[in-house]
Amino acid sequence: MATSGSPSASARDKDSAAADDTFQLYDLRVEVICPPGKRILCGAKEGDYFTLEGEMLYLPPGQGISIYSLGAVLPLLAAKQRMTAPNDWMSTDAEVAYPDPYCPSRLRIVRTGVRTFKHGDTTVVPLAPRDPAGSTSTNLEQHAE
Repeated sequence: MATSGSPSASARDKDSAAADDTFQLYDLRVEVICPPGKRILCGAKEGDYFTLEGEMLYLPPGQGISIYSLGAVLPLLAAKQRMTAPNDWMSTDAEVAYPDPYCPSRLRIVRTGVRTFKHGDTTVVPLAPRDPAGSTSTNLEQHAE
């Protein structure tokens, strides 16, 4: 039984859940790979790259990237940023082909580090309350009621 002046266990759990609204994402480096001696049609050069930190994509000064290359890799980046099981193909497969079948370049996605974010800094949607068992209901479930 909680004593006066001391928060109950459930109050402490709510406070710690509210205080720890963090999640982690991998930082990524996406590198161009050009087979030696092959004609590259996408304008890329071996060693070209961009980085992704959270939602921010950074190119080195003076370097561009083909919108078609970006279009091929972009749908995979959010998934590559998430923590995945070791046997998940998203954990093991790292190369993406350029979409032009006549351009042999590829893009390699490399996880370079882990960055911690706070839920409250990334969205205005509040976290769903936790039930005593520790699971959360989704915002969709809350709005359906």
